[in-house]
Amino acid sequence: MVDVGFIGLGNMGLPMATNLAKAGHAVKVFDMSEAQLSKAAAEGMTPCATAAAACEGSEIVVTMLPNGQIVHAVLDEIVPACAKGTLIIDCSTIDVDSAKSAHQIASNAGLGFLDCPVSGGVGGAAAGSLTFMIGGDESALKNGEQVLDVMGGKLVHCGGAGAGQAAKICNNMMLSISMIGTAEAFNLGMKLGLEPQAIFDVMSTSSGFCWSINNYCPVPGVGPQSPADNDYKPGFASSLMIKDATLAQQAADSVGQSTPLAAQALELYKQFASTSDIDYDFSGIIKWLETQNR
Repeated sequence: MVDVGFIGLGNMGLPMATNLAKAGHAVKVFDMSEAQLSKAAAEGMTPCATAAAACEGSEIVVTMLPNGQIVHAVLDEIVPACAKGTLIIDCSTIDVDSAKSAHQIASNAGLGFLDCPVSGGVGGAAAGSLTFMIGGDESALKNGEQVLDVMGGKLVHCGGAGAGQAAKICNNMMLSISMIGTAEAFNLGMKLGLEPQAIFDVMSTSSGFCWSINNYCPVPGVGPQSPADNDYKPGFASSLMIKDATLAQQAADSVGQSTPLAAQALELYKQFASTSDIDYDFSGIIKWLETQNR
């Protein structure tokens, strides 16, 4: 067991940190929200007044933060507080360039670093079944496995610095497209008189098979339980899909790669999100698409 500092106790971070505490690791935590710190304390973690305090004496530091700018601001604070050899595992989803520069900042200070964005949503965070897409040195990964294995069901070493973020961007770009395709297929099938269950039974076992259908069906009462069964409460909020899809377009622009379907998917999610003050799950786009005229 190791001493762990955990920074960022949002919808994903808190259950991830909770699993570490339940596994017997000593976990010190920091978040801007007093309410989240109280929840962490109730789960046996030690709340800290600052991010730096959560890192003092910690062998491994895990961060789960909203964007690259915040990741770098937190690094500015915590790097001086970390002892030489401390491993920082950043589970945020950020742009590749920010991840690469974070690796360099840590290396310059004698610290290890892994960019480890995740897939699996809030449910996966709670169950400890997340997939980690990992960028960084194999030696750093070997050190980090003792905490990553607690939080995740699958660890994929994608390559060097920034490779985890690159893989996450590509994965979620595909997800943005496949969910819209799933929604369009269900809407068309139902307009043609098919029952949603029949559509699911066909597509989930045929060439339409994909995660958006089989694991996260956007139609209530069909397939495994999903946000569709809870009035599209996230889950994975539309704002987060827009963030990740935007990162994908920025990455595509940086290397001159054409991604026309992904670009169109991003515009559709933006239009969907603009129709409500509620940050619905991204699968809720099926309801918006249903109202669009041909």
